[in-house]
Amino acid sequence: MEWKTVIGLEVHVELSTETKIFCSCSTRFGAAPNTQCCPVCTGMPGTLPVLNAKVLEYAVKAGVALNCEITRYNKFDRKNYFYPDLPKAYQISQLYLPFAKNGKVDIGGKTIRIHEIHMEEDAGKLIHSEDSNKTLIDYNRCGVPLLEIVSEPDFENSDEVIRYLEQLKSTFEYLGISDVKMQEGSLRADVNLSVMPIESSMLGVRTEMKNINSFKAIERAIAYETQRQISVLESGGRVIQETRRWDDGAGVSLSMRSKENAHDYRYFPEPDIPPVFISEEMLNNVISAQPELAHEKKKHYQTEFNLTEYESSLLTINRNFAILFESTVYICREPKETANWMLGSLMRYMSENGLDYGDIKLSPQLFARFIAVIKSGKINRNVGKDVFMQMLESGDDFNIDNYIAENGLAVINDENAVKAAVKRVFEANPKTIEQYLSGKTKVTGFLVGQVMREFKGKADAETVNKVVLSELSELRN
Repeated sequence: MEWKTVIGLEVHVELSTETKIFCSCSTRFGAAPNTQCCPVCTGMPGTLPVLNAKVLEYAVKAGVALNCEITRYNKFDRKNYFYPDLPKAYQISQLYLPFAKNGKVDIGGKTIRIHEIHMEEDAGKLIHSEDSNKTLIDYNRCGVPLLEIVSEPDFENSDEVIRYLEQLKSTFEYLGISDVKMQEGSLRADVNLSVMPIESSMLGVRTEMKNINSFKAIERAIAYETQRQISVLESGGRVIQETRRWDDGAGVSLSMRSKENAHDYRYFPEPDIPPVFISEEMLNNVISAQPELAHEKKKHYQTEFNLTEYESSLLTINRNFAILFESTVYICREPKETANWMLGSLMRYMSENGLDYGDIKLSPQLFARFIAVIKSGKINRNVGKDVFMQMLESGDDFNIDNYIAENGLAVINDENAVKAAVKRVFEANPKTIEQYLSGKTKVTGFLVGQVMREFKGKADAETVNKVVLSELSELRN
């Protein structure tokens, strides 16, 4: 029997506000355990939550960017459940009237429907001690603002899932509403997955794998759970609706508990927070302030800068990268040259040093000056690679012109000096000259390389080529 996989996602994104959703505690990542808590976010009796206006603004930005209908009148609800990392035994979320619904994301040839997006608060974090049979609780994360983006079950494989998550990650990054660092839990995905016979129209029983926080793990989890369910069904068993935990080290999903439905959480309207009204003015302000997103920049780079789709895709993969490119081009007016250095030497430097896009310490002004030096022919491209690396290592205090002068790196295009070097190379390589005279013209490249070595790569390549060919021609005559 052939099987079809059906996948829906619940994606949780931590918003990068300075304070939590219902109190003024800091959201800074990495603080000492239980140092960013207060009576509100730990649910002490008599406390009252107050909605952070910045959370609402960021939420509406996300809803607009993901092509959703914005619910002008929306409300918060209490989701009741007992778990150690939830000190007040309920989570403030949105069920009945979420702020956004009916959105869509294009992942290239396919549209993924978004059922809804709602605001909610995060829970704390359980830390399982490795040296003892204990579990510790850090409540710092309680009350950190979250958006939960709930898709329709429109995915058929992990490739579509990853493309969708990459699109969400890029969108939130460009909007500036989340750092979307999966390794810090800022972007997490719950994978709802079922399998069904390919000719059937009835969905299978789904399982949910919670809080998977890397693309690689999501890909592996989908592959494993798909095969697990197929094996269960083909052996005559039945898939149980349950919540499962993905163990990335072991490469397996493990049963945690039976899957809850909405009624299990005993939702009811949050009595301490009044309904939220999103005005026409606020919505229009958000729409007018929306930045150009990655897919829009990609088209813009192809039409305005005459870059290829591949080049444009790489340059827009990260907001910081795109800003560096655009700011540099604005100064130097050399988009193709700037793109070549960014996609070549800069990306290689990042890879070799394990740097992320946010780690690049290169000002557009310094980068633009480097591009101008290259285009003017003051140094050749081989020397330019070394200068570029020195510039990246030194930072904004680096003076390109002084460095070139102090190290004698300027291009040598004195024809008399080049001619003298060519003659020395010819005399040192008589067999190569014989090969050339016998018709093996490919050795020209070797001779040019030897002359460049004489000048330690600082000679003008065009001048060297011209002189080598001229001297070889004279030998033939």
